[in-house]
Amino acid sequence: MIRRALFAAAVLLAAISPASGGEKRRAASAVDFLNSIGVCVHVQHGQDASRLAPLLRYAGVRNVRDAADRNYDMSGMILLHREAGVKVVMGSGSGTRDEDLEAVLRMARELHDAGALLAVEGPNEPNNFGGLTYKGVKGGGELTWMPVAEFQRDLYARVKADPALKNYPVYGVSEVGAQTDNCGLQFLTIPEGAATRMPAGTRYADYANAHNYMYHPSWPDAPHDNQVWNAADPSPECRADGLYGNFGRTWLKKFEGYSQAELDTLPRVTTETGVRVGDCDGRVTEHVQGCNYLNLFLAQFVRGWDKTFVYEFLDDPDGAFGFYASDYAAKRKAADYLHNMTTILRDEGPARMGALAYTVDPMPVTAHDLLLRKSDGGYWLVVWGERVAGADKVTVTLPARHREVRIYDPTVGESPIRVERRTAEIELEVSDRPLILELIK
Repeated sequence: MIRRALFAAAVLLAAISPASGGEKRRAASAVDFLNSIGVCVHVQHGQDASRLAPLLRYAGVRNVRDAADRNYDMSGMILLHREAGVKVVMGSGSGTRDEDLEAVLRMARELHDAGALLAVEGPNEPNNFGGLTYKGVKGGGELTWMPVAEFQRDLYARVKADPALKNYPVYGVSEVGAQTDNCGLQFLTIPEGAATRMPAGTRYADYANAHNYMYHPSWPDAPHDNQVWNAADPSPECRADGLYGNFGRTWLKKFEGYSQAELDTLPRVTTETGVRVGDCDGRVTEHVQGCNYLNLFLAQFVRGWDKTFVYEFLDDPDGAFGFYASDYAAKRKAADYLHNMTTILRDEGPARMGALAYTVDPMPVTAHDLLLRKSDGGYWLVVWGERVAGADKVTVTLPARHREVRIYDPTVGESPIRVERRTAEIELEVSDRPLILELIK
């Protein structure tokens, strides 16, 4: 966990301070990036796991997140793991009650036994959906958040005391920026001197959990340039419901949490984010949504988010967030775009550590890059743009001539759109999507 956070900080520094003069850039593992990709499903609300599995497999999704919401039957989630190969994040969901503590532990053990468990999650958005009741006390919403804090404390302790579960990460409560009283949920472990209602040393989670939806009312007239990049920002510059407003200084009552230096390397996940087709007075088209989702997974990974879950894979009554419509058949461009990207970057084995000297010049503020390495030792460079309109011409300069540089556009297909031979310089036109360069010596 610490190693991943330190790597993310190094990648972020490189991304916001592009290399000049050909300094070596550290590569991330392609598998680590692919393993960061997740989606939310609603199997526990009645979605058909047998119909979802082939769609997840096609998209190349590696993780799913669901919540019990009073349905403790894990057969559908285990089917998804068996048929689509996905790992599962499971929690109590919304409106958590006392009985959910034991139920979550039972579900987690069942998923563990099937090899399907990824993580255990705390209660979902206690500021919404009627809050939470624990030990007979109602909390969350506009009430005290002490019952929320006590449930999460007890969940963490029980998971870590369980021989089968102790090595799995626990994700924290989502939307802790809405705390009405300072219960310290803005910390993974409450530090000394925090002046919180719960005592110093209280342990809540291994990962901070945010719902940093890309399009937020605090940034009207969207879409904007760098809409996705900004939502992943761990600082107060974030215009979404992001890391800072939940774990730096809570957005409702301004309770102090982590310093900016601590936030930069804080282990964190996003268990919900997404955008509906048709949002912003129709400006979010299928193409815009699809590009946003590709850019989202890249930006979140570069900016230090360990896992990112799009809400949600299949449309539900909340609207057209999905890669597929609610009929399991109508496929959106987002599904094809993600399929293409995960197919191009497909890898399974661990990558060796490595670095490569390259430059991208000029580097517009709306362009970003990520160097990946596969298990066969090959380097892959992703350069993506987050412009609403227009494009920028940039030149990628490599440290030496390469026999081939194959250039892919996942919005077009799985095959290269162009091949450059015996060159160290590649000109690109960067607009609203990723371009992927396979570097062949």
